[in-house]
Amino acid sequence: MTLEIRSTAPEDLKTVRLLAERIWPGCYGAMLPPGQIRYMLDWMYAPHRLRSEWDRGVRYRLAFHEGKPVGYLAWEREPGTDSAFLNKLYLVPELQGRGHGQELIRWTCCEVSAEGIRVLELRVNRQNQKAIRAYDRAGFVVVQTLVTDIGAGFVMDDFLMRMDLEGVSSAVTV
Repeated sequence: MTLEIRSTAPEDLKTVRLLAERIWPGCYGAMLPPGQIRYMLDWMYAPHRLRSEWDRGVRYRLAFHEGKPVGYLAWEREPGTDSAFLNKLYLVPELQGRGHGQELIRWTCCEVSAEGIRVLELRVNRQNQKAIRAYDRAGFVVVQTLVTDIGAGFVMDDFLMRMDLEGVSSAVTV
């Protein structure tokens, strides 16, 4: 069964936050200390931050399965370029490993491509082998290692991955 992916309105950002609260501990529990997970959730998913991103043009999408929200993604165009950055792409654990993650990635690539964007980049935790394999299967390649101080004694230790969207079908409806 495929996912239904929908555009969001500002009031849907609460659902994004609730999904993050549900998904992140399982996703990052083996990679990051609980304090860092809590810090990052509070930092990245604070209502004012999500709204600020929305207002600046970050495109949030919700994924539904059997009428229930089960995932989300967010991307934004890099100003003055033909590149975009995939900020977020998450799916509830019980639907992982069934091809839905690849479906979200393909859908995102098609939507981004439809906007005339030719390059899509993302950051992924260097320890997140499951996500790295998924992005690799989709055609992303590691182009850089990034270590970023995010405050409170925590760092994000990521790979920057990139995909050339040349030839990606842009047949997507939101």
